[in-house]
Amino acid sequence: MNPGERSTDTANVRVLAIAGSLRRDSFNRRLLDAVVPLASHGMSIDVYENLDAVPLFNEDLETPRAPPGVEHLRAAVAVADGLLIATPEYNQALPGVVKNFVDWLSRGEVSVLEGKPTAILGVTPGNWGTRLAQASLRHTLTACGALVMPAPQIYLRHAAQLFDQQRLVDSRARESLAEYAKSFERWIRFTCQPIERKIA
Repeated sequence: MNPGERSTDTANVRVLAIAGSLRRDSFNRRLLDAVVPLASHGMSIDVYENLDAVPLFNEDLETPRAPPGVEHLRAAVAVADGLLIATPEYNQALPGVVKNFVDWLSRGEVSVLEGKPTAILGVTPGNWGTRLAQASLRHTLTACGALVMPAPQIYLRHAAQLFDQQRLVDSRARESLAEYAKSFERWIRFTCQPIERKIA
């Protein structure tokens, strides 16, 4: 979907959220689950469920067409107005799972990342948040043509203290996520306006 072709001023904004971990109960999956009910009435967020069907990137698998798991992911991203990625940080770096699906999304006759309003956040059990992983992902997505929201940025740490068995229970983190969701909705609506309206 080309942001220059339509306006979402009054339409409901549809966001696809992807957790960059294949672990069923990962903290970053829980983080996305926490964002869903915090979205305003003008934005709906769907968390992607089939990332484990995306194989390791291999150009030999691209022809005659990409694997079904890749095609399914590309189609889901294509119809979304925005893409929200929650990335872990492993060994002070971007996880292979995240880099892998971004590489797949960047391919094809038309990259579904080109011009896609995108936001990044993350949570980690450690002390430093996911700053390095997010910086790397921001760089990669920008290289792929995605329109990455510059601010605000969220780096949640000490994940075990923020969640109970399933839910985000830290009130300050919830407030930050609610503001983040509002900012992302504004970013999507802004980037989806025709250029002449932005500079008017």
